[in-house]
Order: sequence, then structure tokens, then C-alpha cells
Amino acid sequence: MSTPSDPALGAAVKAADRAHVFHSWSAQGLIDPLAVAGAEGSYFWDFDGKRYLDFSSQLVNTNIGHQHPKVVAAIQEQAARLCTFAPGFAVEARSEAARLIAERTPGDLNRVFFTNGGAEAVENAVRMARLHTGRPKVLSAYRSYHGATAAAIHLTGDPRRWPSDSGAAGVVHFWAPFLYRSPFHAETEEQECERALRHLEDTIVFEGPATVAAIILETVPGTAGIMVPPPGYLAGVRAICDRYGIVFVLDEVMAGFGRTGRWFAADHWDVVPDLMTFAKGVNSGYVPLGGVAISDEIAATFETRPYPGGLTYSGHPLACASAVATINAMAEEGIVENAARIGEEVLGPGLRELAERHPSVGEVRGTGVFWALELVRDRETREPLVPYNATGGDNAPMAAFTAACRASGLWPFVNMNRTHAVPPCTISDSEAKDGLALLDEALTVADRHTA
Repeated sequence: MSTPSDPALGAAVKAADRAHVFHSWSAQGLIDPLAVAGAEGSYFWDFDGKRYLDFSSQLVNTNIGHQHPKVVAAIQEQAARLCTFAPGFAVEARSEAARLIAERTPGDLNRVFFTNGGAEAVENAVRMARLHTGRPKVLSAYRSYHGATAAAIHLTGDPRRWPSDSGAAGVVHFWAPFLYRSPFHAETEEQECERALRHLEDTIVFEGPATVAAIILETVPGTAGIMVPPPGYLAGVRAICDRYGIVFVLDEVMAGFGRTGRWFAADHWDVVPDLMTFAKGVNSGYVPLGGVAISDEIAATFETRPYPGGLTYSGHPLACASAVATINAMAEEGIVENAARIGEEVLGPGLRELAERHPSVGEVRGTGVFWALELVRDRETREPLVPYNATGGDNAPMAAFTAACRASGLWPFVNMNRTHAVPPCTISDSEAKDGLALLDEALTVADRHTA
């Protein structure tokens, strides 16, 4: 893999970025973005020719890796044929993308409303649920992330919500199961599941069931920590929704399209929601695309009643062509199966072996190519390596760990006191093992901050 060096161009790219680009979630004067020269497969590189093994899949979205030739070719071919067209027309790429997605979603999620990304998918799913039920409230979990747009940021449970939370968005948060830091004082997965479901139902009862339109959950929460739900939990939520006439929304923006070793994480538990949001892995982010998969019942609500929502670029032909190529490549090349196998045979065992040797690792959890290491100061007390939502000096241990990863050529996905192992679904055994070896080195830095 050629990684040519051109430091002068890199400096120019960096200078233009710093002069004109306003970055997400950042204090603009305190960031130093890496100037990227290129990428291929599981790697990307800078203008000095340094390669990085992408254990972040960027924002956990390049599921088929960087620059997959079939998807690049599909975008080029679509651009030559028809670059863009308004969403009110039937377009081949749009129709085919919707068909391929509907074939893979669980149950009767047979209609697809396309958006530009995951946050807009969540916005529209919530709108559909409220219109379908005529109710105002939506329940979501504290440990969650659903996007940064108006409704999605209110649904989000992590601290990124705080500066934008108006307190008047009709959102009620609740505790989802997480045995390692159980809010229910549970000692087993069974207890955690039972108590979490009881807590959720109690919340609904005290809020007033007739006021609750929807419950939205990330099937497997992503940025919040990859907490795989205990057996029976999602089925229990489905039953609660059925009991009270509540729309069940599963957010598969990060967990979908092979990330957990299944096409959708819901497939692990045979649970069928009423609405399912997706984005990221649907086309590995090559062109912005997301959407809502809609059940027959909810679609029928808008059979003769207009749906009051739309986007100029809904079902953009370039994006949909890249989704068609991505889904077909994943099926033809066994990419979902590879993600499952890598998780079972390489990442899972390898990460658990690291936990045995590094006192900073409190817990390993995950599935497929979707894993998190909970880093702690003390395994006995489970004190996090850094405080919740730490910044500045308080976050120094995680900053040092992150710097050690990058210096060694590993690009991690780090959030609060966790590092996530979330490489592309296409990663090879040897690449995954290389990543584990680099992670092993970096964890020695985290170990220095343990009790």
C-alpha cells in the first residue's frame, strides 16, 4: 500500500482548515485536526506518510472499509447517469436501495423514508410516532446518543444534550440495563433485566401511558458504551409497548449493517420494532444517507393522510447508488459473516486476554466488530479512569492513552473512560491482531493511573 509523503501539501491543507473550517463538538482554538492524505481498507495515512490502523471506522461508519472499489465505481457510474433528482420521482437507485434495505430489516418494516443521516432519521421516526399515536411524549435512555438536531439531541442521554436541552421537548429519560454500573443494584443479568423492565414500566405508569407516543432505544448503545442488552430485555420492552399502545423505535444508526455480526442488531434477539432508524453502515458513509424503516401499520397512517415531512435530498441518487453497491458487496463478500467471526475468534478473545493483564481494564463487552473496554482506576471499586464528562486536567489519563495509541499508529474511538474497538467489518485476522498488539502497548499508559 503506497503512502506517498507531501508535507508541504499537508501544511497547506491544515492551514486552510484552521482558517476556515468550523468543527463539530469542539472549542475551535484548542483542536489540531490531522490532515489526511488518503485511505484504503482498514488504514488511512497523513501527508508525512504515516499510516494509522483505523480502529474507529471513523465515526463507526466505514463498515466496508475505506475506498471499496465496487462502491466507488457505483458512485462514479451513477454520477455519469443521473447525479441528482427530487425525491418526488421514482428513481432506479432509490427504488433499489429501498428494496434491498426492506429485504433485510426484520418483520414488516417494508417502507423506507430516506434522510441525509442518522439524526434526521431519528427526527422523522419521532414525528411519525407522535402523528400515528396522537401522543406527545417520547422515552429514551440516559446512556444514549441519537443525534444533534433538535429532537434528536433532546432524546440523547449523554452530556452533549445539556447545552441544548430546553426542558420542554416532551422527552422523558429512563435507565436502561447496564450490569457493570447497575442503577438497580442487580447482581446478575437476570436481575438487571427484570428490574430495568420494571423501572421502565413504572416510568410509563407515572408519566401516564396515554401521553407516551414512543420508546426509542439504541439496540446496542454505541458511543455511550456498547452495552449489549441482557437476554429478554428488548422482548420485554416490545411487550410493554404492545401493552400500552406505544410505538417501539430501535435506533440502528451505529449498530446496523453488519456492525454486530448480523445485518441488524435486532436480529440477535428476534425483536421487531415499529420503526427502525439507520445510517452510517448502509453505505459506509461514502455519501450522506440515512433513513427510517417503517412498519405496515404506521405506513398505513399516511396512506391517505399526507406525511408532513420531507428533505430536498431524500433518497439522493448518488447516496442510494452507493447503498446498493455496499449492500450487494456485503452480501457477495460475506462481510457480515466476517464481522461475526472476527468478533468470536479474534477481537473478543484478544480483548479479554488484554483485560487479564492490564489492571486498567475493568470490563470488556461487545459483539461482532463492536467492542468497548471500560477503563478504571480500581477494579474493585470500579472507579472510572476519569470522571464522568471529564475535561482538561481531569481527562489527562485518557488523553495520554489516546496519544499513545496514535503515536503507535492505532487510531482509537475514545469516549469518556472507554476505548472502543470498532474496526471495519472487513478487517482481516492479521489486521485485528496488529490492532490488539498496539492496544496492548497503549494500555500500559492507562495502567500507570490505576490504584
